[in-house]
Amino acid sequence: MIEAINIKNKLELIDELWTPKVIAELNGQQVKLAKIKGEFVWHDHKNEDELFYVLKGKLVMEFRNRKVEVNEGELIVVPKGEEHRPFAKEEVWILLFEPKTTKHTGEVKSDFTVDTPEKI
Repeated sequence: MIEAINIKNKLELIDELWTPKVIAELNGQQVKLAKIKGEFVWHDHKNEDELFYVLKGKLVMEFRNRKVEVNEGELIVVPKGEEHRPFAKEEVWILLFEPKTTKHTGEVKSDFTVDTPEKI
C-alpha cells in the first residue's frame, strides 16, 4: 500500500542512539532515521556512498584530514572509500540514504554495529 510516511512520528519510536531504523526502501536503497550523540567509530564503505541529512541539531563529519560541520537542514554525501567518523556534541536527528547493502560500521565490528536494521 502506498502511504505517506510521517518522519516526526517515526522519530518518536526511536529511543536508542546510533541505531538506524529503516523507514522506506526504493531501487535497492534504504531511507533510515537515527538519533546520535557522541562519537562513532572510524570506518568506511568500500562500495557505497552515504547521504546524511540533518533533521535536528549539528553533526560534525570527521575525516582523517578535516572536519565538516553539517547543520540542521543541510546534508553531506560521504563518497565510497572515504574513512569517516560522525560526531555530535548534543543529540542530533539524521536521515540516511544509502544502498541496502551498506554495513552500518563498514568492515569494523564494534558495540555500535547493527547487522540488520529494524524497519519501523
